[in-house]
Amino acid sequence: MPYQPDKTDLKILKLLQENGRITNLQLASNIGLSPAPTLERVRKLENSGFIKSYHAFVDEEKLGLGIKSFIQISLDFHTQNAIPEFVEAVKLIPEVTECHHVTGNCDFILKVYVKDIKAYETVIMEKISKIPFVKTFQTMMIMSTSKKEPIVPLAY
Repeated sequence: MPYQPDKTDLKILKLLQENGRITNLQLASNIGLSPAPTLERVRKLENSGFIKSYHAFVDEEKLGLGIKSFIQISLDFHTQNAIPEFVEAVKLIPEVTECHHVTGNCDFILKVYVKDIKAYETVIMEKISKIPFVKTFQTMMIMSTSKKEPIVPLAY
């Protein structure tokens, strides 16, 4: 049976999401364990795939990526090859930071970051529109973001 995190593991995950740079000693103190079993639990969470990686949460606007958008994509066909080919093609576009296969009026939603409207046009005309099976796309420009949390809600 696959490993399932207990309440202590969920506390560890919550604390690591809030601060990926927390030391093992601080983490142990916060959850009420000694450092050795705390580190053992973190390693188990990593090895079981509950912790995929550790990242810095950067400010895209300070990096000059002022244009953010969601692009709804509809495919021509939903064959055995169409969806995987589309997904693999999208993975090669660095401006696309998220790709979600969804239900509803479209097949996929992409999140795209670019520096300006010219760069956006390049992504659309030279990259996305050239992907096989793309039938239509509709862009929604993000005017402002009131909430953006890199944290998955955990109940324990």
